[in-house]
This record gives sequence, C-alpha cells and structure tokens, in this order.
Amino acid sequence: MALTWRSFDFFESTPITPSDPSSRSFFENPSGFSQSIASVCSGSESLFLGGFDGTVRIIGPNFKILRQFTAYDNGSSVTHMRQVEGTSLLVTIGEGGAGEDLEPGQPVIKVWSLDKVNKKDGAPGLLSTVVVNNGKRPFPISAFTATEDLTQLAVGFANGAVVVIRGDLIHDLGTKQRVIYESDEPITGVEMHVEQGVGLTTLFVATTARVLKVVISGKGHGQPPKTVEDEGCGVGCMVVDRRTGEIVVAREDAVYYYTLEGRGPPTAYEGAKKLVAVYGDYVALVSPPTPAGETDTMRRRFFGGAADSIYTFTLIHPDLRIIAHSETVLADVKHIFALWGDLYMLTLDGKIFRYHEKTLQQRLDMLYQRNLYTLAVDLAQKCGMDAQQQNVIYRKYGDYLYQKGNYDEAMTQYIKAIDSTEPSQVIRKFLDTQRIHNLIEYLEELHEHHKATSDHTTLLLNCYAKLKDIDKLEKFIKSEGDLKFDLDTAISMCRQGGYYEQAAYLAKKHGEHDLVVDILIEDSKAYNEALDFIWHLDPDTAHPCLMKYARVLIEHCPSDATQLFIDYYTGKYKPRVDIPVTAEATPATANGGFAAGAASAVSNLSSLLPLPYMNTTVVANNNNANAKPTVGDLAIKQEVIAIKYTPPKPRTAFSSFIDHPDEFIIFLEACLQDDALSKEDKTDIYTTLFEMYLHKSNEKKSDSHREKWEAKAKSLIEADKSLPLTQEKPQIENSNVLLLSHLSNFRDGTSLVKEQSGLLFDIFRSYTSAKDTKGAIKALAKYGPEEPQLYPAALSYLTSDAKILDEAGPDELASVLEKIDKGGLMAPLQVVQTLSKNSVASMGMIKPYLAKRIEAERLDIQENKRVVNQFRTETLARRQEIADLGGKPAVFQATRCGQCSGALELPVVHFLCKHSFHRRCLRVTGLGNADNGEDVGECPICAMDNATIRALKKSQEENAERHDLFRADLEGSEDRFRTAAEWFGRGVMGGTAGVE
Repeated sequence: MALTWRSFDFFESTPITPSDPSSRSFFENPSGFSQSIASVCSGSESLFLGGFDGTVRIIGPNFKILRQFTAYDNGSSVTHMRQVEGTSLLVTIGEGGAGEDLEPGQPVIKVWSLDKVNKKDGAPGLLSTVVVNNGKRPFPISAFTATEDLTQLAVGFANGAVVVIRGDLIHDLGTKQRVIYESDEPITGVEMHVEQGVGLTTLFVATTARVLKVVISGKGHGQPPKTVEDEGCGVGCMVVDRRTGEIVVAREDAVYYYTLEGRGPPTAYEGAKKLVAVYGDYVALVSPPTPAGETDTMRRRFFGGAADSIYTFTLIHPDLRIIAHSETVLADVKHIFALWGDLYMLTLDGKIFRYHEKTLQQRLDMLYQRNLYTLAVDLAQKCGMDAQQQNVIYRKYGDYLYQKGNYDEAMTQYIKAIDSTEPSQVIRKFLDTQRIHNLIEYLEELHEHHKATSDHTTLLLNCYAKLKDIDKLEKFIKSEGDLKFDLDTAISMCRQGGYYEQAAYLAKKHGEHDLVVDILIEDSKAYNEALDFIWHLDPDTAHPCLMKYARVLIEHCPSDATQLFIDYYTGKYKPRVDIPVTAEATPATANGGFAAGAASAVSNLSSLLPLPYMNTTVVANNNNANAKPTVGDLAIKQEVIAIKYTPPKPRTAFSSFIDHPDEFIIFLEACLQDDALSKEDKTDIYTTLFEMYLHKSNEKKSDSHREKWEAKAKSLIEADKSLPLTQEKPQIENSNVLLLSHLSNFRDGTSLVKEQSGLLFDIFRSYTSAKDTKGAIKALAKYGPEEPQLYPAALSYLTSDAKILDEAGPDELASVLEKIDKGGLMAPLQVVQTLSKNSVASMGMIKPYLAKRIEAERLDIQENKRVVNQFRTETLARRQEIADLGGKPAVFQATRCGQCSGALELPVVHFLCKHSFHRRCLRVTGLGNADNGEDVGECPICAMDNATIRALKKSQEENAERHDLFRADLEGSEDRFRTAAEWFGRGVMGGTAGVE
C-alpha cells in the first residue's frame, strides 16, 4: 500500500528580475540566453555561468554580472564547472575545441584562482590545466565531480568510460589519469564519498542501467567496481547530500539513497524525473512534460499548444512525506541551486525563480488548520524546535483529541506537554469518574516530572483509594529515586484512607520517625510494633517518641514499656539492630514448615517497614523473587549497639506512669540502682516511691495488703538508721513525709519523722488527739523512758474519758502512776488534782498509789530526822575537838613513823592530827627542812584531804557571787525547796568567815 503524500505550500515562489540593466538584458533574452549558457554552478555566495563560447560569467547578489572572463579561446564550450565552497577556486571543463596539442573534442580541465588577476587580460589566475584522455574517443562528458581539495577528480563520458584524475591541481605538480570503468552504457552521474581521517575515497557511478561504487584511494584501492543497484538513472538525477554524505538518485518510482553499506530505504514518489537537487531536508525534483497522448483535455485547453512542454517543479520532504511546494514551469529547467539563503531555479529561457521557505510557525499553522498535529510534531523536531515549543503542539493535539472524545490518546499528548502546561487545565477535563484512569495517569506523570504540588498528591491518592488500587498505591509510594511528591500530604492521605502500612512505610523511608510511631499507635493500634520501632532508634530520636506515647505504651505493653523506660533513664539504652542469621536451610523450611512461614512473615514485615540499622541486604534478598528463601536469608536476629548519651532526669518520666502504680514502682526501684544519680534525683525518687507505696497500701481493704506496702514505705524512712555511715542515706524531707503520711493516714510515717526530729511529745499527742488508745499506750511504752513528761500527759489522757480508761484498763493506769511516782514527775497533790478534774478515776484506783506515797513520805521523814541527828552529833564532836586543840595539851602516843612505818626515833615531828614522822622522812617528802627551823606546814597524810576541803570552800565562795548558776539550778529543779536548802548548806548564803 503506497503511502499518501500531503501537499502544502511551505515555500513562497518569487520570480527574480535583475536590477542591473545589462544583466537584465542578458537574462531576459530567451534565445540568446539558451544559446549562450552551457553550464551553471554556485558556491561562495556567487553564481557561475559557463558559456558555449568559452566565457565564464560571475553573478553576484541581485543577479548582477560582477565579472566575466574567457576560460577557453579555442572554440571550446564550458560544459561543466565546480566551485570549491569557501575558497576562490573554480574548476572548469571545456569541450569541443581544437588545437595543436588537442584531439578534436578532447576535454580540458582548468583550475582558476578567482582572487588572482592576470594583468594582461584581467582574467583570474590559471593554476593548472589538465587534458582529459578518453582513449582519443570524442565522446562528450556526461558527469563530473571533484574532492574539496581538488586532489581527485572523476569524469564520466557518454561512451560509458570513467576517468579518475589524481594529483595536485592547485599547485600544478602533475597529475595521473586512469580509466577505472568502461561499459556500453552511458555514464549519467558520478559522485564521491570521502571519509575524513581515514583517507578512503569511494566513487559512485551511475549509468542508465546500474549504480556502482569503486574505491579510488585508500583501503580496497584497485579492486574492480561493485554493483550497488541493477538500475540506473538519467543525467542530472544523481546528487550528493553534503550534510549526510548520502548519494541521492531519482528514478520514476522513487528517490533512492545510497551509502557505503548499500542502498538505504527509498522514498516512494512516482513520476518521471529530469533533475534532482538537495536543499536542507528537502529534495527538489524537476519532472519533464507528460508524453503526448497523456495530457488531459483540461490541461491542454488551459495551456494550449504549450501543454506538451510544461515541466513540474516539486519540493518534497522525504522524512515527513510532505510535498512542500509544487508548481508548473513553462520552460525547461537548466539548473537548481541554493544561494544566499534561498533555493533558486534557472530555466533555459533565462528566467529565475526564488523559493523562500516560510517560517516554522507559518508552516505549523498550515498543519494545525488540517489537524495534522502528529506531522506538526515531526516537523518541529526536524527543525530543531525546543521542547517547550513542541509542548504547545502536543497540547493543541491533546485538545483536538479530547474534543473528538479520544480521551486516552488526548491524555498521551497532554503528558508529552506536561513540562509547559498548567496542570489544572488538564485536570479539570478529567475529573469525571469515567475518566479517572486518565486522571491517575496524568497525576503520576506530574509526580515523575517533579511538578506535582501537595494538592496533586492528595488528588492522586484519593483516586487510588476510590479505585481501591493498592498495587498502584504501593508502587507510587515505593518508587525509586528522589521524592516525587509532598511527603506530608502523602502520609496524611494514606492515613485518612486507611492505608496505615503504606503511611508507615513512607514515614520510615524518609526518616520521619515520630510519624511512624504516630501511625502505628494512633491508626494501626500496633503497640508492640511501635515499641519495638522506638527501641531501634538512636537515643536522641527515641526519647521524644517514647515520651509522646508513654502512657499509651505503658497501658498496652506495661512490661516492655517499663523496661524501655528503665534502660533509657539508667543510661543502659542500646538501640536494637536486626541482622540476618546465617544458617543452612532445614528440611522444615524446604517443606514449607513453620520456619518457612516465620521467615516469610519476617520478610513481609521488613520489606514493608525496614527498621533503622536494618541490614539492607536482607531487604534486597527478600525482593529477589527468583531466589529460593532459606532461613539464613530470612531469619532476623536482634542485636544491640551501644551509643553514648546523657540520660534525662528521672522526674521527667513520672507523669508517664499515671494510673500505673505497679509499673511506676518498678521503674523507681530500678532507677535507685543507678549509681550515677545525683542527690537531687535520689531525693525525688525516694519521695515519689514513698508516695507510691502509700498509694498501693490504700488500694485494698485487707490488712495484710496494707501492712505489706506500709512496711515498704516505713523502710524508706527508717533506712537512715540501718545504713552504714559510709553509704548515702535517702533524703526525704520531713515535711513531705508528714504530708504524705497524713494524706494516706499512715501514722507510722508521722511517728517516725517526729521521732527522728525528737518530737516525741507530738507523737503521743497525735495518738491522743485521734483517740487511739492502743497507739498512745504503745507510744508511751516506746518513748516514755526518753520523754518522762509523757507520763503526766498519759495520766490526763487515761482519766479524761471512761471509755478510754476502760480500753486501757486499771493496770495501765497503775503503771503510769508508778512511773510518775518513781520519776517524781508529779507531786501527790498534783496527781490528785489531775484525777479530780472529772469523775472517771475512783479512789480505789489511786488508793495503792496514795498509800505507797504516804509510806514513802513517812520513811523519808524518818530518814531526814536520823540524818539531822547524825549531823548535829558530828557538829558537836567537831566543836569539842577544836576547843580541846586550842586549850588542852596534846598527847602523842604513836610509836611508828606515818611515812616509813618504822619505829620512831628522835628527832621526831608530831602533828595535831596525831600523826608522827621521822625528821628525815619529812625531808624526803619535800614539805620543809625541820633542821633549819623551817615550818613543815601540814601533815603529809592529811594534806590531800585538806587541799580538797580548801578547794571546795574556795569554790563555794566563788559560786556565792554567781547568782546565775543558782537561778539556773533552781529553775531546772523539780524540788526547788531542796535545791535552796542545798545551796544554803554549802554556805553560799551566809558570811565568808569559817573555821579551817
């Protein structure tokens, strides 16, 4: 099936009239022009016309003849020319001339330098001349080509011969000629293909029956020509595409392309071709008039007799299969050339036509009018239009398809234009439920191109949710590479749609650890997984997550959550790490037993929610569907790694254990084992633990339960007595203990604090104010020896109410009275006054006390009388002894020395105290020297007692003036009369004179 060509008018055709009069007269003389112009070529911004008279004319812009010179003056015609682009070199071939050194019709090649001028005739400089040898056979040249450096030329003759000329024609250093091909078929075209850098030159030769190629230099040189195609072409129907190096051959059925590898894909375009040229992406074709008998009536009627000489000029775009321009020409076309940025056509009658390509936008508008958007895209790409401008075409194409109801193809075009299209313009068109798949496709591409906003992400996830397409949802969120969507929006939408696992995966993948915990706890209610996830985090990240959901985790995972708190707050926290366990696959695994099921479960969990520090090879192995799973690949073993961090203060965790006293107590007790705790933290923990013990004691009504927890509470405040001095004692402020004990009705705590503070009377008073008789009696028995004043208070309490007395019993009252009596804490009168305040105690109860007290008073009176009589007798005896010493002689009857116990020998010293001593013994004592008449002083035996008496007397005299001592002793005395009597007896209230 032949492909259809689409016709457009991409070129503006304009006939050209030279502005210069002489040039205009030359071109406008049809008969003169056709008879004078033998060849045409262009290059280096100039047009060259070769004449039959051997003249070369150089045409400049506006087709003004700039210069002309005679190239051949021997009657030769300039049948072929070649201008080397970018240089001043011009190659001409003259034929038909005669000369002494030339055979009739033998061609001559000349190389001219246009920038050099011959001073004689003004002609360009002639660089070299070469006579082409065709075996002395006068056949015209039908084709000619040359390399850019003019080192190789190829000349084709009408007799089927091809001559290659090699040498330096520019410097005229000599040439060599060789006939490389001969046949019976005329040569219709020769073109060269030069591979730069390789030095390989291949000559393509076309005849009327075939196309051949032959290597004329480089590797393969000298080999016979190879047939490329067993079909030839006409003269003028072979040209080289300078951009690609391809050889273009025009035949009636198509335009063919040849390379060194052979024939390429042809472009089918039927019709006779007389001339071919390449202009950019276009191929210019000239078709000869239709043979007689084939011209339609309308054409003949319109053109009349000239209908048989009408040529057709066509510009086609082979790649796009476009006829870019087509027009009829009423004269034969001499030459087609590209010059000055446009394409020109020169006819035999001297008319010139310029073909200017319309702008790309004009060409695209033509395609838009015919809805040929695909062709417009291809044209834009061929013209090198940038991607943003191409997107306009895609968008227009999408709008066209959308209007036709072809939504799938329309979306394809919108996606192609996604980079420069406002997404809302497209999205609004596909909000219908029936087009949701197209909308999903567009939104996915927006994310792929990183052009999606949070609203686009929200809309896409809503579409997934509406279709319940979990596979696409997971593929979207698990896409590799950079993040293509707004993370917060995606997570939020997954949570709203109930896709908690996907939301957790997203949060984990992008390091949003707090969001992972939020999802696991608030949405999935997977408390154990949340706790385990926190346990995998580093300390700085784990702490905020743990504190945020501490109460929830302790509520649902009390044991593990408490242990995590203990580890973290005692500095022992170590993040867990999951690593694969290497092991051989067991038969149970191979048979799909329990191990295989467990491994599969772990694999699914790890692939969905990879934990921190998880070995990535595990996930990679799990994603390998072709690998046979083994226990070594799928089993997970948890290890811990140590990370240094500073544990927070324990009090920051206290609020987390509200309504969970058991776990709180475990936490507090564990924290106390941490040696790194500060004194302040220990005080907080001890105080809080004391409170929790009391709280637990009041939870149940049973006495055993209460006693158990009260004993623990009591142990905290008693600990300071049992701990050694080297160990730091718990510091619980007494005010806190008192307050907490009062709130919890824990009297032992109150008592212990008061006991430690020395407030024993307050302890007893607390029991009496609470009417706790047993507690009061117990406190009296415990603290009475230390605080005797408790007994008078106890007496008042026991006799304050009959019920209290009955509860205590008469024995307890008797015991109190006994303590009071023994301690002399109250006078009998005070006791009687205390008991007489109410009618609780009877005389029978205090009769034993009174009887005992009276008897004791009687005995005391008798003893006092005896002592008085004894002191009186001793006083009289001392007075008599003093009188005798002063008025009667003393008799010394001692026979032995009081110092050495030896028999007395004169000289002897006697003392009035009846002690006698040797004089020598007194010298030994150092009391004096009796031999020299010194006064010995006093008896050595009585000296110590006398010194004591003198010291006492001196002390009494000094104290007589210290009234503060007397007053203090008197105020602190229980019997002030006795105290005053004692001070009077010491002689401190009388005169200071006395007997020594």
